Amino acid sequence: MVPPGKKPAGETSNSNKKCRRYFNERWKEEFGWLEFDHKQRTMFCTECRQALVRNKHGKAENAFTVGTDNFQRHALLRHVTSGAHRQALAVNREQMASEAEAQCRQEPGPLVKVEVHPAKVAALTTVYWMVKEDVPDEKCASLLELQKFNLCQALLSSDCEGYYQPGSVQAMQSAIAKVLDAEDKLRMKSSPFIGLVVDEAVDALERKRLVLFSTAVSLHAGQTSVTFLGTVPLPDSEDWTVADRTTKALLTFGLPTKKVVWLNSGGSSPLTHRLSGIGTKVKATCPLLTEVHCLSHHWSSPLRGAKDVSEAECVQKYEAVMDALCRLSVHFAAENSHLRELQNVLQLCERDTERPGAVHWSSILPAVEAVDSSWPTLLFHLESKSERSPIALGICEELKKFYFVAFTKVLLDTLPVFQTLNRFFLLEDTDLSILKPIVSATIVNLQLQKNVNGQNFQVFLSDLIERPCEDHKGVESRFFYKGVELADCSKTHVKKFEHFKKTYLEGLRCHLQDRFPTRSLEVVSSLSAIFNPKCYPQSLAEIGSYGMDELNLLLQAYSSLVVRERALDDFPLFKRIVFGLRQQSYKDLCAKLVYENSEMHQFFPDFAILATVALVMPFGPGLREKINRARKLLRQRWWSHRKEDHGLFSVMKIALNGPVLKEFDFPLAVEYYESGT
Repeated sequence: MVPPGKKPAGETSNSNKKCRRYFNERWKEEFGWLEFDHKQRTMFCTECRQALVRNKHGKAENAFTVGTDNFQRHALLRHVTSGAHRQALAVNREQMASEAEAQCRQEPGPLVKVEVHPAKVAALTTVYWMVKEDVPDEKCASLLELQKFNLCQALLSSDCEGYYQPGSVQAMQSAIAKVLDAEDKLRMKSSPFIGLVVDEAVDALERKRLVLFSTAVSLHAGQTSVTFLGTVPLPDSEDWTVADRTTKALLTFGLPTKKVVWLNSGGSSPLTHRLSGIGTKVKATCPLLTEVHCLSHHWSSPLRGAKDVSEAECVQKYEAVMDALCRLSVHFAAENSHLRELQNVLQLCERDTERPGAVHWSSILPAVEAVDSSWPTLLFHLESKSERSPIALGICEELKKFYFVAFTKVLLDTLPVFQTLNRFFLLEDTDLSILKPIVSATIVNLQLQKNVNGQNFQVFLSDLIERPCEDHKGVESRFFYKGVELADCSKTHVKKFEHFKKTYLEGLRCHLQDRFPTRSLEVVSSLSAIFNPKCYPQSLAEIGSYGMDELNLLLQAYSSLVVRERALDDFPLFKRIVFGLRQQSYKDLCAKLVYENSEMHQFFPDFAILATVALVMPFGPGLREKINRARKLLRQRWWSHRKEDHGLFSVMKIALNGPVLKEFDFPLAVEYYESGT
């Protein structure tokens, strides 16, 4: 118990008697260089004092060298950005480097690394390059022979004969993947937070798989990275297995669940509806999780929103007709310019017509536009081929049906609504502040089209020509569009389709709301408001109350990570500094805060934590490219004969995570390969 009138130990007032201040022990946790002298009752900087001793200066250059009783946090913030402190840090780093170099000269390491034979490196380099360039395994022997023929010195020595054996390619790939896997785990371990991406794809054998990626950030460089984690087989069973297998995969791949702050659950998945609700399951093990999805893939957006079975069958039937038409265009493209246009769309989507598999043509605007613009001509061409092609006849009959033309018009009204949202996720420097307005506008547009017909569908209905039917009794009338009689078309069919259109658009609207929860949009928008200099007011006079609501939301969302009072105290100064960095981008400012040796990182610890959360958000073209690359690898046939998934893991690990040749540690891979570990 402290006697009355006596200060607590370790605390002392400053010399300003009008304002008594005391040393706060918590400052030492925030500023690693700070110490308190209990005898002198002053605080000092260990870095400045150490530099003073080593450089043998005659006198102190700042108050923090000899000690000060100015117990204010702003005094600490001013010191950490002072020139004297930066000079002391540089002197100490230089001294440590010279001491380390001297120690290495005096005490050589007990282990001498054996030089790896160049032939072994050459063999693994060849295998590595083959995977990066999608070259099949069986080409390895011929590539090595080609290099020998071109007088590759590493492969010409006699003692390297027999190092490569048929069937050893997979073992080499496994050794290379082991090196990469160790680096990936180290990267995730050093990252304070992680973003998780769960996508769904189909491999060459038509087996469904979950594909997992992670995003991490380096505190040493302030840079983000996207890492392929692996794939998980997904059997055709109940939907709940998707969430269960995802949570199990987190443990299998060694992902630290307490660090996972974002989840992007396959916005581009071919079976997006199966991933619904995965966030709830994952959040049970990842308490900091926020769902933030995207619609980045141009041939499988979430436009399969039909709720009941009949509606889903209508969408599937439409896509089956489109798929058959696009396949047929490959054989007859030379005879018809409109079919050539369809074939160009086919190539744009990288569609393999030789293997089955669902391409969601109802979500590809160029394909829908091509069919709509050439509809009468396509009918004429298909009828001319119907005698020698039963498939052409069947497609022609489907194209004449009312539902096909009507649904095409609905898609022409609906798909452009998603184009802005799609393009948003393809931007290199995404402005997250507009995500919430774009999503809200898209939802409002879908609601409007549900209640009022879109322009294309309305024009189609007005262009329908109704003629009385005199030939068939019991049939009220016949409907014609652009001179072609539509099949399965009557007033009853029109009414039923309008009901289908409403429920379909309502399904899309609900699906979009599920993929972009309001809370997630608020978090993303708040991060942009705080860390995007371009969102700040134009005048410094208007910056006073800016961002308070957004900051309070973030402090509540991440209350376990930040100190609320300290962040609120630092916010006015933080805003003034950001205001002066208006030329910086959102990512540049976040990187500056995350970089552990930067002044802003030490200046604003709570904002550095929030900036780290912002940087690992799974968005951007880099992530999209890796997802597309993973899908392409899964569809390739040349590895499909492998019986174990481990071979697939090695190939995808090298192709997706492998750096350029000169940056990979091939000697370590040789060591793993020879030891068989």
